[in-house]
Amino acid sequence: MAGFFRCVSCDEGLLAGSGPLSTMTASSTSSPIRLALPKGRIQDGVFALLAAAGVPVRTGARHYRPSLALSGWEAKILKPQSIVRMLEAGSRDLGFTGADWVAELDADLVELLDTQLDPVRIVAAVPAELAESSWPQQPTRPEGWIVASEYPRLTQKWIEEQGLDARYLRSYGATEVYPPEDADCIVDNTATGSTLRAHSLHIVDELMQSSTRLFARPQALEDPEKRERIEHLVVLLRSVLDARQRVMLELNVPAERLEELIAVLPCMREPTIASLHGSSGFAVKAAVARERVPELIPLLRARGGTDILVAELAQLIP
Repeated sequence: MAGFFRCVSCDEGLLAGSGPLSTMTASSTSSPIRLALPKGRIQDGVFALLAAAGVPVRTGARHYRPSLALSGWEAKILKPQSIVRMLEAGSRDLGFTGADWVAELDADLVELLDTQLDPVRIVAAVPAELAESSWPQQPTRPEGWIVASEYPRLTQKWIEEQGLDARYLRSYGATEVYPPEDADCIVDNTATGSTLRAHSLHIVDELMQSSTRLFARPQALEDPEKRERIEHLVVLLRSVLDARQRVMLELNVPAERLEELIAVLPCMREPTIASLHGSSGFAVKAAVARERVPELIPLLRARGGTDILVAELAQLIP
């Protein structure tokens, strides 16, 4: 399965190869692959993804050092911010963390996979009344605007790029409560914007989009044997993510209407077609985009499709 790894700091493409899945088992002379798993709100999604890929995470008495159903792999649970630092320090080979923390810490890491889990936007927001009046021209404080955030690097860079007369204020959680008394503007992450709206904050800019992603330190990919095992894990994880975007569509169609139906049936390459008993028609099977199903079913029925079955997929490897 072909794909590309992306170097976050330099955007260099690295071709991901593939090989027999038996290579997921480490040889007796190879060093273990050290995987960092996230603690907190993004943990459930990562654990569910691994389990669906056939790599369940088992926690026991040593909660922070779980075991994996892979030989030659070691896992440790860390805070997402710490995962970035541990990857840079070389004590971890790869780990799941938010793209926002990689950007915030300006880490030289290789992005292996965007899981698209826990999507958030990093935004700048101000009180609604400020957005409608003087922002960003005239600061209301003698010392200039105050911008609060848990993201010092991203925020200070944004202040400079906007040319704001502002100073940065470090926050430690609950940043949305700072305005208007303690700050004029915040830079924070938001999934739906509901928390910002609840505090009468208006988004004035978007700094970046983030999600949970799998990153590796570049040195971990320089070992061919270790790189191959890492790439196979990526293949397994991507197969689950791809399967979540599609369903298996099966139906029957009269022989004389087969081509008419196939003409409107989207699929990955070509549909699977088999003759029905007694040459009464054909059975057609195709993996289709989940979002297309509502529009496809009436269209297929109009072209002779019957006995339509829509089934979930577990993994999908092209």
